[in-house]
Amino acid sequence: MTVSNLPILSMLIWTPIIGGIWTLIAGDRQEQTVKYFSLAVSILTFVFSVLLYLDFDNASASMQFVERVSWIKAFDIQYYLGVDGIALPLILLTCFTTILVVLAAWEVIEKHISYYMAAFLILTGLMNGVFVALDAILFYVFWEAMLIPMFIIIGIWGGPNRVYATIKFFLYTFLGSVFMLVAFLYLYAKAGSFEISAMHDVALTLQAQKLIFIAFFLAFAVKIPMWPVHTWLPDAHVEAPTGGSVILAAIMLKMGGYGFLRFSLPITPDASLHFDDFMIVLSLIAVVYIGFVALVQEDMKKLIAYSSISHMGFVTLGFFIPFTIVANTGETSGAIMGMEGAMMQMISHGFISAAMFLCVGVMYDRMHSRMIKDYGGVVNSMPYFAAFMLLFAMANSGLPGTSGFVGEFLVILSSFEASFWIAFFAAFTLILGAAYTLWMYKRVIFGDVTREEVAELTDINARETLILVLLAIVVLLFGVWPAPVFDVMHASVEQLINHSLQSKAF
Repeated sequence: MTVSNLPILSMLIWTPIIGGIWTLIAGDRQEQTVKYFSLAVSILTFVFSVLLYLDFDNASASMQFVERVSWIKAFDIQYYLGVDGIALPLILLTCFTTILVVLAAWEVIEKHISYYMAAFLILTGLMNGVFVALDAILFYVFWEAMLIPMFIIIGIWGGPNRVYATIKFFLYTFLGSVFMLVAFLYLYAKAGSFEISAMHDVALTLQAQKLIFIAFFLAFAVKIPMWPVHTWLPDAHVEAPTGGSVILAAIMLKMGGYGFLRFSLPITPDASLHFDDFMIVLSLIAVVYIGFVALVQEDMKKLIAYSSISHMGFVTLGFFIPFTIVANTGETSGAIMGMEGAMMQMISHGFISAAMFLCVGVMYDRMHSRMIKDYGGVVNSMPYFAAFMLLFAMANSGLPGTSGFVGEFLVILSSFEASFWIAFFAAFTLILGAAYTLWMYKRVIFGDVTREEVAELTDINARETLILVLLAIVVLLFGVWPAPVFDVMHASVEQLINHSLQSKAF
């Protein structure tokens, strides 16, 4: 089925947003209707993303399915959409994850279910908008608008310290984005257009590139988040409901990485080369130091949150290693491998982190505790759940055969072309990831049952089984057959590397 004649990107944005508005209007008086309607909208949006994937031309690096309408004529701001091989996998991840979040809330959210579903549906449309926006102001509008539903999700359905967590989350991400807006305005003055492609072609001095790079860094590093601007994430995860943690880890963190690819690297390639050592050091600190921080956590959610920061350090490492590789060797093959590995790590981490948070949510729904010390011997009461959690724990540790291995392996392999020591420290994540993940698993799942509450736990039901089975299939599929992801992104990644080669950075 072809979708080239349909406004498919607008459908990906506005179908969930309109669906979310309807659930707000329906209210809690039609609870069952709202649940089924929200599930139907999320599935329909995912179907649109699959149709987009099936009709996407993998051989082309140009923007596809372009939609362009004048929005604010005075400043030539446009409703300008398009998708390439970098954005498409993230759209698929977003739409797939929304289905899981809706299912996960089915029997768990008891207060204002219609508002909860509406917030996630609207958030889905806004996140899709970020990935397909080709006008900088339109991108900024979607980027900032995302904060509102997530602020509401944590603030209403979060834990006892939700007010502190939401304010911290909002201030960190909003203040960083202000610098991005300033950079956009400067680039508009130089390019005469808010089109992102026009900004890519602007000739900038090294000094201007450095300042713009720093502005973008302040926005995207907070979103990933990179050390040392990461402290908002563990607080947000601990206080967020399960669905909020899933979306934060699986999608919203990836937007920082997407921003580096869409703006920092192509617009400021010389500055990217200038700051690549700095970015590599920050990435390795995230991989190693934050891995040790995760090791000592007693709250399962906080442990997985720190694990996410460590794994996202691999993403930024893969993005900036190419500058060192090409500068040292003049070859692009290792650079492309590193960047594709980082992209694969983003996608894989989206599935694995979602699975880990959902597993914690399954136990929390039964015991109302996230503390590791409150468990032990869960396998005796929940053997099927224990088997699923073991798979996801192994994937989080980077076990070969799971999607968690592929991206990390490629980034480490490409790191060797830049420096043995970078690869050495990067490989620490395989040790630390196994240490904190499997040690948590051992204390929670294995051992004798010492608490009556654990002995009375019931195993996963059909709804929970469906969620975990879907995630298990994806984690194993991309572990043994990652080609569908690499085939989509390869042409776009190669073009991004070649665009940087044309600058005086190389």
